[in-house]
Amino acid sequence: MAGENIGFIGAGIMGGPMVRNLLKAGCAVTVHSRTRSRTDELIAEGAIWADTPADAAARSDVVITCVTDTPDVEAVLLGCGGVIEKARPGLICVDMSTISPAATIEMGKTLQAKGVTFIDAPISGGEIGAIEGKLSIMAGGAKEAFETVRPILEIMGRTVTHCGPLGSGQTTKLANQVMVIHTIMSIAEGLAFAEKAGLDLETTLKVTGAGAAGSHSLKALGPKIIAGDLKPAFMVDLQLKDLRLVEEYAEKIGQPLPGVALARQLLVSLQARGRGKDGTQALIDVIRQLAGRD
Repeated sequence: MAGENIGFIGAGIMGGPMVRNLLKAGCAVTVHSRTRSRTDELIAEGAIWADTPADAAARSDVVITCVTDTPDVEAVLLGCGGVIEKARPGLICVDMSTISPAATIEMGKTLQAKGVTFIDAPISGGEIGAIEGKLSIMAGGAKEAFETVRPILEIMGRTVTHCGPLGSGQTTKLANQVMVIHTIMSIAEGLAFAEKAGLDLETTLKVTGAGAAGSHSLKALGPKIIAGDLKPAFMVDLQLKDLRLVEEYAEKIGQPLPGVALARQLLVSLQARGRGKDGTQALIDVIRQLAGRD
Protein backbone atom coordinates (compact mmCIF):
# COMPACT_ATOMS: atom_id res chain seq x y z
CA MET A 1 0.00 0.00 0.00
CA ALA A 2 2.92 2.36 -0.66
CA GLY A 3 1.72 5.92 -1.12
CA GLU A 4 -1.65 5.40 0.58
CA ASN A 5 -2.62 8.55 2.51
CA ILE A 6 -3.78 7.53 5.98
CA GLY A 7 -4.77 9.68 8.93
CA PHE A 8 -4.31 7.99 12.29
CA ILE A 9 -5.85 9.36 15.48
CA GLY A 10 -4.45 7.94 18.72
CA ALA A 11 -0.89 6.82 19.46
CA GLY A 12 -1.16 4.87 22.69
CA ILE A 13 -0.05 1.35 23.59
CA MET A 14 -1.84 -0.09 20.56
CA GLY A 15 -1.97 2.85 18.16
CA GLY A 16 1.73 3.67 18.23
CA PRO A 17 2.92 0.25 16.99
CA MET A 18 0.10 0.17 14.42
CA VAL A 19 1.26 3.48 12.95
CA ARG A 20 4.83 2.18 12.88
CA ASN A 21 3.77 -0.87 10.86
CA LEU A 22 1.91 1.34 8.38
CA LEU A 23 5.04 3.48 7.94
CA LYS A 24 7.18 0.39 7.42
CA ALA A 25 4.77 -0.71 4.68
CA GLY A 26 5.32 2.57 2.84
CA CYS A 27 2.07 4.32 3.75
CA ALA A 28 2.01 8.09 4.12
CA VAL A 29 0.65 8.57 7.65
CA THR A 30 -0.58 11.77 9.26
CA VAL A 31 -0.93 11.39 13.02
CA HIS A 32 -2.78 13.18 15.77
CA SER A 33 -2.85 12.26 19.44
CA ARG A 34 -4.17 13.96 22.56
CA THR A 35 -0.61 13.81 23.94
CA ARG A 36 1.71 15.01 21.21
CA SER A 37 4.85 13.60 22.83
CA ARG A 38 3.55 10.10 22.13
CA THR A 39 4.03 10.78 18.43
CA ASP A 40 7.61 12.11 18.60
CA GLU A 41 9.25 8.82 17.61
CA LEU A 42 6.66 8.21 14.89
CA ILE A 43 7.30 11.65 13.41
CA ALA A 44 11.03 10.93 13.48
CA GLU A 45 10.25 7.76 11.50
CA GLY A 46 8.32 9.64 8.83
CA ALA A 47 4.81 10.38 10.09
CA ILE A 48 3.40 13.89 9.69
CA TRP A 49 1.83 15.69 12.65
CA ALA A 50 -1.69 17.15 12.42
CA ASP A 51 -2.87 19.71 14.96
CA THR A 52 -6.44 18.37 14.90
CA PRO A 53 -8.29 15.27 13.69
CA ALA A 54 -9.86 17.54 11.05
CA ASP A 55 -6.42 18.42 9.70
CA ALA A 56 -5.52 14.74 9.55
CA ALA A 57 -8.71 14.04 7.59
CA ALA A 58 -7.96 16.83 5.10
CA ARG A 59 -4.74 15.03 4.10
CA SER A 60 -6.17 11.52 3.99
CA ASP A 61 -8.12 9.00 1.93
CA VAL A 62 -8.65 6.80 5.00
CA VAL A 63 -8.79 7.92 8.63
CA ILE A 64 -8.21 5.39 11.41
CA THR A 65 -9.14 6.05 15.03
CA CYS A 66 -7.77 4.04 17.96
CA VAL A 67 -8.73 5.80 21.19
CA THR A 68 -10.08 4.86 24.59
CA ASP A 69 -13.86 5.01 24.80
CA THR A 70 -17.09 5.98 23.04
CA PRO A 71 -16.98 9.69 24.01
CA ASP A 72 -13.40 9.91 22.70
CA VAL A 73 -14.40 8.51 19.30
CA GLU A 74 -17.38 10.86 19.14
CA ALA A 75 -15.11 13.81 19.94
CA VAL A 76 -12.42 13.07 17.35
CA LEU A 77 -14.94 12.26 14.62
CA LEU A 78 -17.83 14.65 15.25
CA GLY A 79 -16.64 17.23 17.80
CA CYS A 80 -14.96 20.61 17.45
CA GLY A 81 -11.91 20.11 15.26
CA GLY A 82 -13.15 16.61 14.47
CA VAL A 83 -12.76 14.61 11.28
CA ILE A 84 -16.20 15.60 9.99
CA GLU A 85 -15.18 19.27 9.70
CA LYS A 86 -12.74 18.69 6.83
CA ALA A 87 -13.79 15.26 5.55
CA ARG A 88 -14.19 15.02 1.80
CA PRO A 89 -16.96 12.89 0.29
CA GLY A 90 -15.59 9.42 -0.30
CA LEU A 91 -13.45 9.40 2.84
CA ILE A 92 -13.52 6.11 4.75
CA CYS A 93 -13.27 6.25 8.55
CA VAL A 94 -12.16 3.10 10.32
CA ASP A 95 -12.62 3.01 14.08
CA MET A 96 -10.36 0.44 15.74
CA SER A 97 -11.30 1.38 19.31
CA THR A 98 -13.60 -0.76 21.44
CA ILE A 99 -16.82 1.21 21.95
CA SER A 100 -20.60 0.96 22.04
CA PRO A 101 -22.16 -0.82 19.03
CA ALA A 102 -25.24 1.43 19.25
CA ALA A 103 -23.15 4.61 19.27
CA THR A 104 -21.16 3.24 16.33
CA ILE A 105 -24.33 2.92 14.25
CA GLU A 106 -25.44 6.45 15.13
CA MET A 107 -22.03 7.93 14.25
CA GLY A 108 -22.16 6.07 10.97
CA LYS A 109 -25.45 7.78 10.08
CA THR A 110 -24.02 11.22 10.86
CA LEU A 111 -20.90 10.59 8.80
CA GLN A 112 -22.86 9.12 5.91
CA ALA A 113 -24.83 12.37 5.63
CA LYS A 114 -21.49 14.03 4.81
CA GLY A 115 -20.54 11.38 2.25
CA VAL A 116 -18.18 9.57 4.65
CA THR A 117 -18.30 5.80 5.07
CA PHE A 118 -17.79 4.38 8.56
CA ILE A 119 -16.25 0.99 9.32
CA ASP A 120 -15.97 -0.37 12.85
CA ALA A 121 -12.90 -2.59 13.15
CA PRO A 122 -11.95 -3.25 16.79
CA ILE A 123 -8.86 -5.29 17.52
CA SER A 124 -7.64 -8.09 19.75
CA GLY A 125 -4.13 -9.33 20.37
CA GLY A 126 -2.67 -6.87 22.86
CA GLU A 127 0.49 -4.81 22.60
CA ILE A 128 2.53 -7.73 21.25
CA GLY A 129 0.00 -8.31 18.48
CA ALA A 130 0.12 -4.61 17.60
CA ILE A 131 3.92 -4.57 17.51
CA GLU A 132 4.15 -7.72 15.39
CA GLY A 133 1.28 -6.80 13.06
CA LYS A 134 -0.60 -9.92 14.14
CA LEU A 135 -3.81 -8.44 15.52
CA SER A 136 -7.20 -10.04 15.04
CA ILE A 137 -9.39 -7.41 13.38
CA MET A 138 -13.17 -7.83 13.37
CA ALA A 139 -14.94 -5.40 11.06
CA GLY A 140 -18.48 -4.21 10.49
CA GLY A 141 -19.84 -2.02 7.74
CA ALA A 142 -20.43 -1.95 4.01
CA LYS A 143 -18.62 -4.89 2.38
CA GLU A 144 -17.33 -2.81 -0.55
CA ALA A 145 -15.76 -0.24 1.78
CA PHE A 146 -14.29 -3.03 3.90
CA GLU A 147 -12.64 -4.57 0.85
CA THR A 148 -11.21 -1.15 -0.05
CA VAL A 149 -9.46 -0.86 3.30
CA ARG A 150 -8.65 -4.56 3.75
CA PRO A 151 -5.05 -4.17 2.43
CA ILE A 152 -4.44 -1.48 5.07
CA LEU A 153 -5.93 -3.63 7.82
CA GLU A 154 -3.80 -6.57 6.73
CA ILE A 155 -0.66 -4.54 7.43
CA MET A 156 -1.72 -4.36 11.07
CA GLY A 157 -3.50 -7.69 11.50
CA ARG A 158 -2.97 -11.36 10.76
CA THR A 159 -6.68 -12.18 10.82
CA VAL A 160 -8.98 -9.63 9.18
CA THR A 161 -12.65 -10.62 9.09
CA HIS A 162 -15.82 -8.91 7.89
CA CYS A 163 -18.43 -9.71 10.55
CA GLY A 164 -21.53 -8.05 9.10
CA PRO A 165 -23.15 -4.60 8.91
CA LEU A 166 -21.96 -1.56 10.84
CA GLY A 167 -21.74 -2.34 14.57
CA SER A 168 -21.02 -6.04 14.02
CA GLY A 169 -17.32 -5.55 14.60
CA GLN A 170 -17.94 -3.96 17.99
CA THR A 171 -20.45 -6.63 18.98
CA THR A 172 -17.97 -9.36 18.01
CA LYS A 173 -15.29 -7.62 20.06
CA LEU A 174 -17.57 -7.62 23.09
CA ALA A 175 -18.07 -11.38 22.70
CA ASN A 176 -14.28 -11.66 22.50
CA GLN A 177 -13.89 -9.72 25.74
CA VAL A 178 -16.32 -12.04 27.51
CA MET A 179 -14.12 -14.99 26.55
CA VAL A 180 -10.86 -13.20 27.32
CA ILE A 181 -11.82 -12.21 30.86
CA HIS A 182 -12.85 -15.77 31.68
CA THR A 183 -9.51 -17.01 30.35
CA ILE A 184 -7.61 -14.53 32.50
CA MET A 185 -9.71 -15.52 35.50
CA SER A 186 -8.89 -19.17 34.91
CA ILE A 187 -5.17 -18.40 34.67
CA ALA A 188 -5.24 -16.39 37.90
CA GLU A 189 -7.16 -19.09 39.76
CA GLY A 190 -5.12 -21.96 38.34
CA LEU A 191 -1.75 -20.40 39.17
CA ALA A 192 -2.93 -19.23 42.60
CA PHE A 193 -4.09 -22.80 43.30
CA ALA A 194 -0.76 -24.25 42.12
CA GLU A 195 1.19 -21.72 44.18
CA LYS A 196 -0.85 -22.41 47.35
CA ALA A 197 -0.38 -26.15 46.81
CA GLY A 198 3.39 -25.71 46.70
CA LEU A 199 3.93 -26.57 43.05
CA ASP A 200 6.78 -25.15 41.03
CA LEU A 201 5.05 -22.54 38.88
CA GLU A 202 7.52 -22.72 35.98
CA THR A 203 6.86 -26.46 35.69
CA THR A 204 3.11 -25.94 36.08
CA LEU A 205 3.09 -23.34 33.32
CA LYS A 206 5.11 -25.56 30.99
CA VAL A 207 2.84 -28.55 31.48
CA THR A 208 -0.50 -26.76 31.36
CA GLY A 209 0.52 -24.60 28.42
CA ALA A 210 1.22 -27.73 26.41
CA GLY A 211 -2.17 -29.27 27.20
CA ALA A 212 -5.84 -28.41 26.93
CA ALA A 213 -5.39 -25.34 29.16
CA GLY A 214 -2.99 -23.79 26.67
CA SER A 215 -4.02 -20.42 25.21
CA HIS A 216 -2.62 -17.18 23.86
CA SER A 217 -3.41 -15.52 27.19
CA LEU A 218 -1.63 -18.23 29.19
CA LYS A 219 1.43 -17.95 26.96
CA ALA A 220 1.52 -14.16 27.23
CA LEU A 221 0.46 -13.64 30.85
CA GLY A 222 1.60 -16.78 32.65
CA PRO A 223 5.32 -15.85 32.59
CA LYS A 224 4.45 -12.28 33.64
CA ILE A 225 2.53 -13.55 36.66
CA ILE A 226 5.39 -15.84 37.69
CA ALA A 227 7.89 -12.98 37.32
CA GLY A 228 5.67 -10.56 39.27
CA ASP A 229 5.48 -8.36 36.18
CA LEU A 230 2.25 -6.37 36.31
CA LYS A 231 3.05 -3.97 33.47
CA PRO A 232 -0.02 -3.81 31.25
CA ALA A 233 -0.46 -5.48 27.95
CA PHE A 234 -4.05 -4.45 28.69
CA MET A 235 -4.91 -2.28 31.69
CA VAL A 236 -7.45 -3.09 34.37
CA ASP A 237 -9.11 0.29 33.70
CA LEU A 238 -9.59 -0.55 30.03
CA GLN A 239 -10.83 -4.06 30.75
CA LEU A 240 -13.43 -2.57 33.08
CA LYS A 241 -14.49 -0.15 30.36
CA ASP A 242 -14.97 -3.06 27.96
CA LEU A 243 -16.92 -5.09 30.51
CA ARG A 244 -19.19 -2.10 31.14
CA LEU A 245 -19.94 -2.09 27.40
CA VAL A 246 -20.54 -5.85 27.52
CA GLU A 247 -23.00 -5.58 30.41
CA GLU A 248 -24.84 -2.64 28.82
CA TYR A 249 -25.33 -4.55 25.58
CA ALA A 250 -26.15 -7.81 27.37
CA GLU A 251 -28.91 -6.04 29.29
CA LYS A 252 -30.24 -4.57 26.05
CA ILE A 253 -30.56 -7.99 24.41
CA GLY A 254 -31.59 -9.84 27.57
CA GLN A 255 -28.56 -12.11 27.97
CA PRO A 256 -27.43 -12.84 31.56
CA LEU A 257 -23.63 -13.03 31.99
CA PRO A 258 -23.00 -14.11 35.58
CA GLY A 259 -19.31 -14.85 35.07
CA VAL A 260 -18.68 -11.40 33.62
CA ALA A 261 -20.39 -9.82 36.62
CA LEU A 262 -18.07 -11.67 39.01
CA ALA A 263 -14.92 -10.85 37.04
CA ARG A 264 -15.92 -7.20 36.86
CA GLN A 265 -16.34 -6.99 40.64
CA LEU A 266 -12.89 -8.50 41.20
CA LEU A 267 -11.38 -5.99 38.78
CA VAL A 268 -13.24 -3.17 40.53
CA SER A 269 -11.55 -4.24 43.78
CA LEU A 270 -8.16 -3.77 42.08
CA GLN A 271 -9.20 -0.40 40.72
CA ALA A 272 -10.38 0.68 44.19
CA ARG A 273 -6.88 -0.02 45.50
CA GLY A 274 -5.37 2.34 42.94
CA ARG A 275 -4.27 -0.45 40.61
CA GLY A 276 -6.29 0.43 37.53
CA LYS A 277 -3.11 0.98 35.50
CA ASP A 278 -1.83 -2.55 36.23
CA GLY A 279 -2.21 -5.26 33.65
CA THR A 280 -5.18 -7.59 33.90
CA GLN A 281 -2.84 -10.36 35.12
CA ALA A 282 -3.01 -8.53 38.48
CA LEU A 283 -6.23 -10.48 39.04
CA ILE A 284 -4.03 -13.14 40.62
CA ASP A 285 -3.43 -10.81 43.57
CA VAL A 286 -7.17 -10.65 44.24
CA ILE A 287 -7.34 -14.46 44.21
CA ARG A 288 -4.32 -14.68 46.51
CA GLN A 289 -5.89 -12.21 48.93
CA LEU A 290 -9.04 -14.33 49.15
CA ALA A 291 -6.80 -16.96 50.76
CA GLY A 292 -5.33 -14.42 53.15
CA ARG A 293 -2.12 -13.91 51.18
CA ASP A 294 -0.62 -10.54 50.16
